[in-house]
Amino acid sequence: MNSSPERPALRVFLVDAAVSVRCRMATLFGALDSVEIVGEAEEPLAALAGIETRMADLVVTEWQLSDGTGMELLALLAQRMPHLIVMVLTNHSGAWFRRACLTGGAHHFFDKTGEFDLALQTIQRIASEHRTRALIQRGAHHV
Repeated sequence: MNSSPERPALRVFLVDAAVSVRCRMATLFGALDSVEIVGEAEEPLAALAGIETRMADLVVTEWQLSDGTGMELLALLAQRMPHLIVMVLTNHSGAWFRRACLTGGAHHFFDKTGEFDLALQTIQRIASEHRTRALIQRGAHHV
């Protein structure tokens, strides 16, 4: 993570049933400029608790989770934290899954196998926008 008071990090929380996948995502996403991985979970309720506690800005979730689904998490987040940016990154990439997730509250939907680079680029763009907003807000407080 490359963050400082002048370069505030986008706080990212990862949700996937597979520990190896979460570790790989944490390594790749955490290497992006101004991105900080603040937590991980494998099921919806633990994810919700961690996301709230760690004040995440962005959640990256898989469709299939331990003891639940990404759709359950999307519904919980839409109800309790509508300001949160949510990205679904999944192997379940059929049109039905994409439509259901986007209708259910996801802001972004990517196929792990064919759109992973696009997901990385999107996270980097969101981090850059987050940093710019934070700097503008900080500047407004110092005027």
